[in-house]
Amino acid sequence: MSTEKDSGALDPQLLAILACPLCDTRPPLTQNGDTLVCTQCSTRFPIRNGIPALRPGDALTEDSPATPDHE
Repeated sequence: MSTEKDSGALDPQLLAILACPLCDTRPPLTQNGDTLVCTQCSTRFPIRNGIPALRPGDALTEDSPATPDHE
């Protein structure tokens, strides 16, 4: 499902139901540019092509870029 606008911001209703897959308490995530950040553990997850990548293996490390370099 695509939209005409490409602001990069996730739909607020979707963001409201997303939670950190790594924390047992499932705290909410906040959007920071093209990543989602856990409000509890600060783990970052990328948003790829408008789709949150929330599998534990998708978590970004401090030295990993927010998005892969694709041309």
